[in-house]
Amino acid sequence: MKKINIFFTLAAITVGLTSCTKTLELNPISQISNQSFWKTENDATGALNGMYVKLRTEAAGNLFAWGEARSEVLDRSLGGTAGLQVFFLNELNRSNVGVSAANNKINSTWQGMYAAVHAANLLINKTPQISFSSETTKNQILAEAYAMRAYAYFVMTKTWGDLPLVLEPTEGSNPDVIMKERSSKAVILTQIKADIDMALGLFPDNAFKNGRNMWSRPAVNALKAEVYLWTGKVMQGGQDDFRTSLKAVEEVEKSDVVLLDNYSAVFDYTNKGNKEILMAVRFQDIEATDNVFMNMYIDNAYMNKNTDQTTKDLIGVLGGLPAVTVSKLVRDQFSADDQRRNATFIEIYATVNGANTFYGSVVSKFSGTVIGGARKFYDDMVLFRYADVLLMKAEAQNALSLDPTDAINAVRKRAYGVNFPAHTYVNQSVVENDKAILKERLLELTLEGKRWWDLVRFNKAFELVPSLASKPVDNNLLLFPIAESTLSLEPKVKQNLGYN
Repeated sequence: MKKINIFFTLAAITVGLTSCTKTLELNPISQISNQSFWKTENDATGALNGMYVKLRTEAAGNLFAWGEARSEVLDRSLGGTAGLQVFFLNELNRSNVGVSAANNKINSTWQGMYAAVHAANLLINKTPQISFSSETTKNQILAEAYAMRAYAYFVMTKTWGDLPLVLEPTEGSNPDVIMKERSSKAVILTQIKADIDMALGLFPDNAFKNGRNMWSRPAVNALKAEVYLWTGKVMQGGQDDFRTSLKAVEEVEKSDVVLLDNYSAVFDYTNKGNKEILMAVRFQDIEATDNVFMNMYIDNAYMNKNTDQTTKDLIGVLGGLPAVTVSKLVRDQFSADDQRRNATFIEIYATVNGANTFYGSVVSKFSGTVIGGARKFYDDMVLFRYADVLLMKAEAQNALSLDPTDAINAVRKRAYGVNFPAHTYVNQSVVENDKAILKERLLELTLEGKRWWDLVRFNKAFELVPSLASKPVDNNLLLFPIAESTLSLEPKVKQNLGYN
């Protein structure tokens, strides 16, 4: 009986299914094959949708874990930690990183992102051979596939550094072909930039698809802006990279994007795909399960009966599990007149011995919706939005010794409303501007899966994350360890330094 590696083969022949991570003895009896499937425009469209399903699987928890959970943003809440303490206490090791605790929606291995890469590779390889009703439709599909591959590799290289670089569909079971050693971060980032350029050249225009939950030219320009900020700072790419980042932002600004007047409206469940969104991963009833934010709310078992009615009304229907919440360190950085404060978290006070005493807090930013009387955590995972891009613009301008105040103040003006004059930012030194931009990104983007990578890009993780303060500065620890389950599947892959 022929041995087939299911992780790669299922990605190659059934892009809409969840990949398996074990090698099994199976007869290859599937009636779906590359020869029978990749025939029509509908086949390519179905495969494209399957690619986004794979991204949603990772967006349920992993994107947040990689991009934010290790930062200073999280702390334990009222009940348990759902295993998430290994992230915010920075206790990760090769044994616990790939272990999914009950209900935390996180299984921090790279297999799922590679499933998205394999889906993109199939589209890139197979779509050109299909006859389409229009060349524009074909190019749109290819553009989205190149964009997805670039995004997936960017997420993974920020998380694990060097990576196996797979650019062709993985078909067959020859270990000499499917097992690869890791390529350097520099090689991976060069490929990411090439894929971004391919995508931008294929998109027919700046239009967004309905819902803004699929890749578009503006969304890829936002990705480009971040990629070049990363290489400019982390990889010492310098001024050319910052200029490229700034030009990408200027391209985003030519598209149909605005800052909404009301900050909380950006994340309102009934306002998905609004004009501030550039790219989000769609979660909705029937199609998806609760995402990681279910661990940041509160159920009846933990709600204090002595809490005032106004707070109870703000919280509304209870649900989820209060495992983690926004840390006091971060909550205290929001001023009372910042509309982002209440739109990000709700502090709960209760009367204890006649005194109004802090009891806990819940996350309000991604509190989901109520369906059939039950709270469901189906908020979209926002990958890029215009406020994020404006702050990237400020960052690129500052790196080029240009005045970043207009971009910073555009974000602040929305945040503080009538109180904005008291918070107007005035240009300072490059160092002070960077400090202000990094803090503004914290206040604006808390819980959006950005903070850890921001801290790494600004080289501030060891300075600002309490659980790293007592550790010797070791940049190897800024990467994640590679899970044992991944190492067992990939014999040519070696563990990251610092986690042996």
